[in-house]
Amino acid sequence: MIDLTIGSGALATAGAPEDGNIERGPGRRTTGTVALALAILLGLLLGFASGLLAPGLLRPGDGSPEAGFARDMSSHHAQAVEMSILAHEKSTDPDVRTLAADIALTQQAQIGTMQAWLKTWNLGPTGSKPRMAWMPDAAGAVKNGLMPGMATDAQRAELRAATGRDFDVLFLRLMRDHHLGGIHMAEGILDLSDDAQVTALANSMVAGQKKEIELIQSLLGKFGAR
Repeated sequence: MIDLTIGSGALATAGAPEDGNIERGPGRRTTGTVALALAILLGLLLGFASGLLAPGLLRPGDGSPEAGFARDMSSHHAQAVEMSILAHEKSTDPDVRTLAADIALTQQAQIGTMQAWLKTWNLGPTGSKPRMAWMPDAAGAVKNGLMPGMATDAQRAELRAATGRDFDVLFLRLMRDHHLGGIHMAEGILDLSDDAQVTALANSMVAGQKKEIELIQSLLGKFGAR
């Protein structure tokens, strides 16, 4: 099965501001940690339920673009959730922490929806084709096993080690690249599929991530970075 975990111990260490402000002291941060973890779990379950209940006339096959998209975007989203939980835990900037929480909650729910599709289609979470094989123009898009926009192991290690402004800037840059890659994939399925539930979610991804990129650019400007 595909690994949709969000990093070793990530849920156990994330922090979520219940009132939109930065928590002060270990007690409040622990409370925020539990709140974000529960919210992400609830989002995953709701997304899964939504995917099971959504009407669909088609049952895409194992090698279909729809199945490839659901599998690949689930993995792509999982990395964004992992990095966002880390940012929500480590950043001291309230705007960065709010953005990170929004990304984690939204994309975890979308993972639930896409995994539910696969279950409804009687397909497994992994397939026999290579990553991105569902996109006709995706030759060379996967580099070192990573889909478009995904952070490398070295970049993720650098993010975990960074602190303060350096952390915020690196997170925002990595997430901007990640979103650009995700938009490319979502637009790819829009060119290939006429499944209403798949295209609806892909359109939502494109619109949502474009807005988040605008916010990321604004936050980078606040930090005097690009």
